[in-house]
Amino acid sequence: MSRFDENRTLDHLAETGPLDAKLASAAADAIAASHAAATRADGKAWVSSIPTLIDGNLDGLRAGGHFDAQGIEKLGQASHAAYLRIRPLLLERGRQGFVRRCHGDLHLANIVVLDDRPVLFDAIEFDAQMATVDVLYDLAFALMDLLQHHQPGAANMVLNRYLAATPTENLDALSALPLFMSIRAAIRAQVTLARLQRPHSGKPGILDQTRRYFELAGTLIRPPAPRLIAVGGLSGTGKTVMAQGLAPDVAPQPGAVVLRSDLVRKQMFAVEDTHRLPPSAYTPEVTARVYDTLAQRAQRVLAQGHSVIVDGVFAREDERDVIAALARECNVALNGLFLVADLATRQSRIGRRRGDASDATPEVAALQEHYNIGHVGWATIDASGTQEQTLQNCRNAIATGETRQSD
Repeated sequence: MSRFDENRTLDHLAETGPLDAKLASAAADAIAASHAAATRADGKAWVSSIPTLIDGNLDGLRAGGHFDAQGIEKLGQASHAAYLRIRPLLLERGRQGFVRRCHGDLHLANIVVLDDRPVLFDAIEFDAQMATVDVLYDLAFALMDLLQHHQPGAANMVLNRYLAATPTENLDALSALPLFMSIRAAIRAQVTLARLQRPHSGKPGILDQTRRYFELAGTLIRPPAPRLIAVGGLSGTGKTVMAQGLAPDVAPQPGAVVLRSDLVRKQMFAVEDTHRLPPSAYTPEVTARVYDTLAQRAQRVLAQGHSVIVDGVFAREDERDVIAALARECNVALNGLFLVADLATRQSRIGRRRGDASDATPEVAALQEHYNIGHVGWATIDASGTQEQTLQNCRNAIATGETRQSD
């Protein structure tokens, strides 16, 4: 056995700057793989233990008098109310096999990068009951800790990559994330608070960190209303980059779920993301199925109180009408963004793509110039500039409410 460099754990790496998308994606894959291999267990005992866990957190936070008593009580009330709302869901998750013998302690300090690959370590081995939890509760520790370490982009990437790599039933349990992440933040606040009892502990910094965990627990348990964002545009306008760039900032935390038409199409044909599909996979009938699936999955996400960004060409009025109808049905705000750029720019971008899920070619881009897009009704976004400029254009359109549910 050899000792690894402790500076390569994700908590240390997060302190040096933003974690890149490749690393975040690999971390999600590692977590998903560990859950796929984990032994299934009866979920009733774990679900029944959650109120006790919540109360234990509150007792620990009260000790020492470092936190506002009213804030602790509000956290407790909101946590118990959330538990009562989602208890039937959690029991059903247990019956479906989503309660498993997991890692159990998946904060950033327990994920290390070895040979450019995230490795999970220091799992709870001493108490199988403590580590037997819903897989999303296991994931929630890493998501919460990324947020606490000011890594919203990485947290959103981990969430989306995990959802893409695991059964779609996880979309139907997103309403559990606020409680799961809040509990994890409260646990971490207690653990950090215990360090104050150690000699030479550097009390000011530790107390600040503890308070950030406590404040995060209170924020996470009260998620704001979800919203629906649709990003359309011809191939090469940068839809996917914009969707991924917007997602971390779309509440509730850790940001919006991104649903991409290219990935849905590949899933329909059971091929890898970068596998090129034949022309028969792009008939109007198949495309209609793709957009129907996007709408159905978006509805599932919104029903859980979580925001969603739908990424597709949306060249047809009826495809855009479905999104507008979905927003009305779910009673959520809609921001439709339609990206535009000249043909030369689009073809240049497509030609530079490597390892992407899109099958578009420069020739496809040229054919799209003849599409009859009709009345768009969404905010038209100039996407001919840099990614940063286009992203800001999108944010401005959302902030000014150019497209709403009533449009």
